[in-house]
Amino acid sequence: MAKIAFIGLGVMGGPMAGHLAKAGHDIAVFNRTLGKSQGWVTQYGGIAATSPAQAAQEADIVISCVGTDDDLATVTLGKDGAFRTLKPGGLFIDHTTVSARIARQLAVEGESRGIHCVDAPVSGGQSGAQNGTLSVMCGGEEPAVAAAQLVMQAYAARIIHVGPAGAGQTTKMVNQICIAGVLQGVSEALRFAQAAHLDLDKVLEAISGGAAQSWQMENRWQTMAQDKFDFGFAVDWMRKDLGLALEEGRAMGATLPVTALVDQFYAEIQKMGGSRQDTSALVRRIPKP
Repeated sequence: MAKIAFIGLGVMGGPMAGHLAKAGHDIAVFNRTLGKSQGWVTQYGGIAATSPAQAAQEADIVISCVGTDDDLATVTLGKDGAFRTLKPGGLFIDHTTVSARIARQLAVEGESRGIHCVDAPVSGGQSGAQNGTLSVMCGGEEPAVAAAQLVMQAYAARIIHVGPAGAGQTTKMVNQICIAGVLQGVSEALRFAQAAHLDLDKVLEAISGGAAQSWQMENRWQTMAQDKFDFGFAVDWMRKDLGLALEEGRAMGATLPVTALVDQFYAEIQKMGGSRQDTSALVRRIPKP
């Protein structure tokens, strides 16, 4: 069992850290809101640290799951950041969805300190974190990824090493690009079926076993039809992720016209008050027949 510092106890990080505690690891946690750290410790045990540096002081492994590039830079390289105290030979795993640029920067900063870094964004949403069934896409050196896999298996069902530092983040961008296009297609198909006065349950049964099948269709078709949009991954976060993909695409010369269009559709959902609704709220901008 390892001594692990877990930084960021949101809807994803809290359950993930919980799985590590249940697996028997020695956990110190940090969250910007101390009350959340203390609540987590009450439920799972361990230590509620007052800074990332304190959490990492005795750790073999530091794991982060925060919000943005700036958040990640603060908890790692800031004056109270974990890189200040994580000992040489330590392992850093980041589950935040951020830019490939900062992932590569942290790999370089880590190497200068003797810290092994893995950028490891996840897919599977809040339910995947709670159930321990996340998919993880990892960037970094092979030995670091192999070491990370030993602890990540506590909350992940699929762990794939996709390439060097930053490759995990660019793979997550691929994931979000796919989701954006599929959800727009499902949204249009649902409204089309409603306009045709079809039995939506029968339509789903008829088409979900063929080439149209997707996770989004199987898990969100019925709830979208019922105007239920409280399933975890918020529109605000999707816009952040699509922004990262569009920025990386521009830098590489990749063309993403559908992604750019759906990103603007999500901006409309934000204006409609749907910022905290899940990504399937995309259907709201298409008028009901």
